[in-house]
Order: sequence, then C-alpha cells, then structure tokens
Amino acid sequence: MYPAGNLFIPAPHGRIEAILKEPQKDPAIGVALVLHPHPLGGGTMHNKVVFRAASALNEAGLITLRINFRGVGQSTGEHDNGRGEREDVRAGLDYLEENYPDFDVTLCGFSFGARVGLEVGISDERVVNLISIGTPVDKYDFSFLQACRKSILFVHGDRDEFGEVAKLEEIGAKLVANTQVQFSVINGADHFFDGHLDELKRVIKEWVIKPTRPER
Repeated sequence: MYPAGNLFIPAPHGRIEAILKEPQKDPAIGVALVLHPHPLGGGTMHNKVVFRAASALNEAGLITLRINFRGVGQSTGEHDNGRGEREDVRAGLDYLEENYPDFDVTLCGFSFGARVGLEVGISDERVVNLISIGTPVDKYDFSFLQACRKSILFVHGDRDEFGEVAKLEEIGAKLVANTQVQFSVINGADHFFDGHLDELKRVIKEWVIKPTRPER
C-alpha cells in the first residue's frame, strides 16, 4: 500500500498531498519545502534521498514540508513536464507563508525537484536559501541560475549519471560574485547516493546550522 501523507494543500488542479514535520527537540528556527525527483521515473516524496534531506533539515531545526507533485500519490492533476509543477511549488510556499509567516524559507530539491524548485526559488521573495541535490545538469538547461542572488548549496556525487561535476561547477562559476555558493561533492556517490545517504544528510545539516556560510 502506498504510504499516505498527513495533510492536503489546495492547488489550482485540486489538492497536493504533503507531509509536515516539526523538529522534535528545540523550537523551530525556519521552514523548508522539499521536492522529489521525476514522477515518471517513480519519484515521490517518500524517495530515500528526499527523506534523508528532510530529516537533516528537521535535525537542523527546520519545519519540513514534503509534497507530491501533481499526479503523484494522492495529489490530483497530471504530470506537466515541469510547467505545472512550478505551480505546485508555489502552492507549497503559500502553505508555509500562511502557517509560518515569521520564518525564513529554505527550498530543497532533488534531481527534477531541484530543476523545478530552483527556477521558482531564485525569484520568489519568500525563499531565502536554496539546496540543490543531484542537479541534473546533463538533462536540463540551468542557465537561469545566473540570476540567482541567494545562498545556495549544491550536493552532488562524483559518479552522478545525470550531471558531470565539471559542468555543475562551470554553471556555479557564472553566478554573481555576491552569491554565497557551496559545492559539496561526495566521492563515490551516484545520482541516488547509494551507500552515501548518511554523508548527504551530514552535509545538509552542517550547512544549515553553520553560522556563517563561505562566500565564493
């Protein structure tokens, strides 16, 4: 049986299935929206990379919201090749703004979720920090990132099948000088970070709680 979420968020096509989780120990210091990989490849909010990323953000003190894109799980609608999925991202941000208006927002996406999330996040004023995991630079155009003015973390495996590290770093080098960028390349990791999920989690958690992030 497909595991259900714990809430539904209104969307233009009906509703978005989501899971909301608050930190277990200390009071929250922010909120995060976490996005899953390509639905046509089996991607859901229960993906192991998405789950570990959300767990890292939780442990760092953020309230996390994972959503299923349209047509996935109990979300209504149909897959829309990234166009409609951008609306889903905004619906998730609307929910966080309505329920947690005083918190900074971190937007975290894996693979297809990174592509969709980054495009929304760099221009949405509600988003302060960006995390891109397994950025599929060999599959999609990421030239729009040159407009980024926000703090961003790239987590990547040096054996990623959908994105060469050199190409990712080339894109990062074109970001404006005042953009805070960190590349964390995990040796031996493939696109899904098999055998390296603990390291992925550590990198994300440390980046979030770091009081001062390194500038380029």
